[in-house]
Amino acid sequence: MQMPSHIALAAHDIACQRGGRTLFQGLSFTLEPGEALLISGPNGTGKTSLLRQIAGLLPLAAGRLTATGAEAGTPVSELCHYVGHLSAIKTSFSVGENLAFWTDFLDADESALPEALAAFGLTPLADLPAGLLSAGQRRKLALSRLFAAPCPIWLLDEPSVSLDTASVKLLDAAIRDHLKTGGIALVSTHVKLKTKFAQELTLGQERAA
Repeated sequence: MQMPSHIALAAHDIACQRGGRTLFQGLSFTLEPGEALLISGPNGTGKTSLLRQIAGLLPLAAGRLTATGAEAGTPVSELCHYVGHLSAIKTSFSVGENLAFWTDFLDADESALPEALAAFGLTPLADLPAGLLSAGQRRKLALSRLFAAPCPIWLLDEPSVSLDTASVKLLDAAIRDHLKTGGIALVSTHVKLKTKFAQELTLGQERAA
C-alpha cells in the first residue's frame, strides 16, 4: 500500500460512548502536515478511546473523521500506526519476525527492517523469541513498528511506559523527525517531551455549549 506523505487530519464534532456513558462529545480539531496533538486529562476521560476511534478500533458515537490529501475512499484508520497499552507482539515469533509480519501486513518494503530494528537498539536481539523480552524491550519492539512500515499518522498512547531514560529520548526524537517529514502525531503521555505540540487537547473539561 502506497502511503501519502502529507495529509491533514480533521475530527468533526465526534463523540464517544462507552458502557452507556458519554465520555466526550462535540469534539473537533484539525492537524496539518507536520503537526502534533498532545492529549491530556484524568483517567477515564476518553484519551485511549479517542485514539482507538481514530485507529478504527472503536466506533464513533457521532461526527466523522476525514483525511485531506489521502486517496479518495481511504479510511483514516488505514493511514495510522496505533501503539497502545498492549505491545501487540507474537511471543512465539522472534523480534525480527514480529517486525517482518508488520511489513507484510501493511504491504511495506522489507528493506526498512534493519532501520526498524536499529531504531531502539534491537538489532542484537533480532533472532530472540519475543516471549523472552523484558517489558521495556517489548515496548521498544512495539514502537519499532513505526519504522518497519511508514504511516503518516502516529497514534501513541502512553508510549514511554516501561522505557528507560535513553529510550524515551529516542522516542522523542523519532516523533520530532516524523513531524519534520510532514507526518502527524497524536500523543497521550504524562512524560514531558521536547516535541513541539501544535495543539493540546484536555479531555474531562466542561465544554462550552
